[in-house]
Amino acid sequence: MNKNKITFADIAKYTNFSKTTISRYFNNPDSLTLENQEIIAKALVDLDYRENKLAKVFANGKSEFVGIIVPNLYLHYYAEMLNQILNTYEKFGYKFLVFVSNNNEETERKYIRELLAYKIEGMIILSHTISSEELASYDIPIVVIEREDKYVNSVNTDNYLGAVQGTTLLFKNKCDVLLHINSMVSKDVPAYGRIQGFQDICRKHNIKYELIIKELEHSQQEINQCMLEVYEYVKKKYPNQKKGLFLSNDTYANSMLNIIFREYGTLPDEYRIIGFDDSPIAIQAIMPISTVAQQIDKLAYEAMEILVIQMNERKKRCPKPQTELIHKNIIPILIRRKTTD
Repeated sequence: MNKNKITFADIAKYTNFSKTTISRYFNNPDSLTLENQEIIAKALVDLDYRENKLAKVFANGKSEFVGIIVPNLYLHYYAEMLNQILNTYEKFGYKFLVFVSNNNEETERKYIRELLAYKIEGMIILSHTISSEELASYDIPIVVIEREDKYVNSVNTDNYLGAVQGTTLLFKNKCDVLLHINSMVSKDVPAYGRIQGFQDICRKHNIKYELIIKELEHSQQEINQCMLEVYEYVKKKYPNQKKGLFLSNDTYANSMLNIIFREYGTLPDEYRIIGFDDSPIAIQAIMPISTVAQQIDKLAYEAMEILVIQMNERKKRCPKPQTELIHKNIIPILIRRKTTD
């Protein structure tokens, strides 16, 4: 039998089941007994059957695809998050269509329309340009990660706790002044907790501190230029003082570390550095960087697990509407490396 032309009718004839039973095996296997599932599974091996995924999409409208939109891939956090989401295929069996929005609102809407046209079953959104209210209006299971989430399911790091951990470590390093370098963050975004946690610890311990808020996220070249400007500013304003630098992510921390290394050939006692994320660049840097680990693998897994639950519910004959949004927080882990004592 030509393995490229095997049909449900062929499988039914081989197993003495009806075509309806074979269809149920592919679309709702739990409706069959384990014994009958095993008989059909063995028949597929015997016949060397290759499932026509495209035909299955046409038949039931379910693509087994999830759409992902990330704002960029030059920040190591997003690259690693995407890697970890893709790694969930073995567990959940969903494939992915990925778009990079480059923080452009209209481009992102275009990509969402494109994804919906491919009959995706759900979306994971990491970009910040479109409100959660608008995302909810697309009437498709959605989970967002580390962004405004009033109207959709989300998975986030406890950013406030992470900032408390990182700032406390710099305090224990006996720094004269602590500085937090971040981009402009809205208060309704989870990452704002990094700013709030930093300030609260500095005030609690009566530590001299400064927030340096700049527009940072455009390209690797622009990030490096921004970090150079911050470095020159800090060096000039706080001479002969031990400076604790709390960068809002590991990409910024690595850039700052490289700038200091180019000037001194090492990290002098005058500087202590901590990042946030624990993306691969933190350990691969010229000197391993202390960081607050977001447990990116857990964030990705939890996001997919929540999404799969919602997608599976929609496949039921009488799906139950979601009555309460899920907002899951993941505890961060402080990781001490060479850039702090």
